[in-house]
Amino acid sequence: MAFNIQAERERRTQLAKDTRNLLDTSTGAGNTWTAENQAKYDENVAEIERIDAAIDRHQKVMDLTADNAMHDAGVREHGGGKGDKNASSDVRLFDKWARGGDKALSAEEWKQVNAAMSGNPAVNPEQGGYTVPTTLAEQILDALKAYGGMRQVADVFSTAGGEPMQYPTSDGTSEEGEIVAENSSATDDDVDFGTKGLQVYKYSSKVVTVPWELLQDSTADIAGFIERRLQSRLGRVTNRHYTLGTGNSQPMGLITAATVGKIGAVSALPVITYDDLVELEHSVDTAYRANGRWMFHDDMLKLIRKVKDDQGRPIFVPGYEQGNPGGAPDRLLNRDIQINQHVASPAAAAKSIAFGDFSYYKIRDVMAVTMFRFNDSAYVKKGQVGFLAWMRTGGNLIDVGGAVKTFQHGAAA
Repeated sequence: MAFNIQAERERRTQLAKDTRNLLDTSTGAGNTWTAENQAKYDENVAEIERIDAAIDRHQKVMDLTADNAMHDAGVREHGGGKGDKNASSDVRLFDKWARGGDKALSAEEWKQVNAAMSGNPAVNPEQGGYTVPTTLAEQILDALKAYGGMRQVADVFSTAGGEPMQYPTSDGTSEEGEIVAENSSATDDDVDFGTKGLQVYKYSSKVVTVPWELLQDSTADIAGFIERRLQSRLGRVTNRHYTLGTGNSQPMGLITAATVGKIGAVSALPVITYDDLVELEHSVDTAYRANGRWMFHDDMLKLIRKVKDDQGRPIFVPGYEQGNPGGAPDRLLNRDIQINQHVASPAAAAKSIAFGDFSYYKIRDVMAVTMFRFNDSAYVKKGQVGFLAWMRTGGNLIDVGGAVKTFQHGAAA
């Protein structure tokens, strides 16, 4: 029987809803979590995992088929001026430039490119420099969200220049007003202000080399290949620094900047308990908990899925398809989860969980992604053409009130 991806998504959604209902109906009114409940929970979660894997495999095949169809319909035509004047036109021009270099584009096509420039056009054209058209630059930056998760939960904004930026800060969490008697003066209580810097750093994708044979193959999706490789390289390095950066010649990472809210018990093997999670959650002030969520590595999610509350019920609740009305994400203690593979895996003394309002982590991008094409002797003698992307970005946790706290495992026994 043919695989029906929509039917499988609907079945997964129903399984997730049944599992949530199973957990909800086992609370209160004298209800208890039974061995039968646990067996049903385990069965549903295992089937959800199986469906997820099957959907992922078929979705990749569908995406590849769609990419090939789009390529056959437009990208293979190197006509430049043909087609619409939106993203597909930019892709065709980019593909033509990637294959043939600056001389491959006509004067009219260069006018179209210059009109779509996303940054400063003075990019050393004699070296093959080319600022990515706005639509492609936005696609690259948008796709960076998929590499780790920090861009999905942080406050991301752009500035035209890279000059030093200082955020004013002030911690008023312990301040309060007063009652003043008649004809009495109010008490002075000066506010203390500070600043936190948000510097940007220059990142490169490292040179992506493409052999001539691939450039000459009209069926190869050169533009897509280069774009995906640049996205993955820039996405991984920036997410790692947004998460774990030292703040010294690189962004200050979220985990580095946040204070520890809970330290786990000394243990021979890394563990996490229900009480640990409750303690971490409540180490964050209620002012920030309203928008609080969890962030951790997938290995920690695997460990958490085995944790049960004091009534013996699993505390992890599976989510279901976001695209459906009423869809919901995975939940932990009734809060959203963000997987970030650059957060440490469970290990002795590791900071493996962050909880809080991640919008206080600010990511600053300057202008847009800039790309260069190299066909000098260093590459020609190897039968290759090189492509290199640059971007300027930085990040810091602009927080003085404890908006984000971390869990740190205890030392090894």
